[in-house]
Amino acid sequence: MIYPELHFTGQVWRPPYEANSQLLQITSGCTWHKCKFCSLYYGTPFRMSPLSEVEADLKVIRQWQPRAHRVYLTGANPFALSYNKLMDIAILLRKYLPHLVSFGMFARVTDIAPKSIEDLKNLRHMKLDSINIGIETAHDPTLERMNKGYRATDILRQLSKLDEAGIHYNVFYLNGLGGKGKGVESAIATSDVLNKLHPCIINIVSLTVFPESQLYQEVVDGTYEEAPEIERLVEMRTLISRLNIKVNIMGHHISNTVPVIGALPNDKAAILHELDNAIAQLSEKDLKAYRNRIYHL
Repeated sequence: MIYPELHFTGQVWRPPYEANSQLLQITSGCTWHKCKFCSLYYGTPFRMSPLSEVEADLKVIRQWQPRAHRVYLTGANPFALSYNKLMDIAILLRKYLPHLVSFGMFARVTDIAPKSIEDLKNLRHMKLDSINIGIETAHDPTLERMNKGYRATDILRQLSKLDEAGIHYNVFYLNGLGGKGKGVESAIATSDVLNKLHPCIINIVSLTVFPESQLYQEVVDGTYEEAPEIERLVEMRTLISRLNIKVNIMGHHISNTVPVIGALPNDKAAILHELDNAIAQLSEKDLKAYRNRIYHL
């Protein structure tokens, strides 16, 4: 028997909490492809899946997962698609998956800007209930140096629109991105912005520089100095200690030398205690050795 295949191109990523979701490719690669540190979509040019391809995949999903209730749209940032194209996809999802409860995807901060509050509310009505956004930091000098293409004010403005539209969102914070000596500044700037927003989850990932990234050459040239491991733990502690919102912390990614997880504010004291112990007891040499053993994310 020949089993039908879905159209997946290049690298396929999804957050850990989407493990039970049905994946559906909408785009491949990234529309931006300029972040110095990123190698996640290395070698994969941006491509938007034609609606005919999306519909063909949905026919397969309907055959094999007819009761699918959650769909995660893959690609670095499918939310870059126009409002009309996203609505077309939402209509197809409802057509082929009658048990659908919700769908989600990745987005860049800049993908939200062209969409009005009304657009966002309409997409929420069509069962778009969550978006994952790699803000990385709200420290403007670091955002500029890493070519993120937006500033802290953009993070605040665009994510506030999601709050108003009722679309849940999770953010990714890239610990250590500022480089040596910049961690506390980054944590303070980011907590100041996030305290004005309502993310459901803050995913903490620690910068790991791979040869495929632009930043790797700067490390080799000596124009960028990576943040020491203990300094990264202090940065993480600073971020968490300054957050005064109700939010889930997920810092158990493979890139984190000390994994932390919990819900604020209830678990804040326990998380900070764990980080304090790690900062006092762990050696820079051992933590760096751990990072050097990470070959991919």
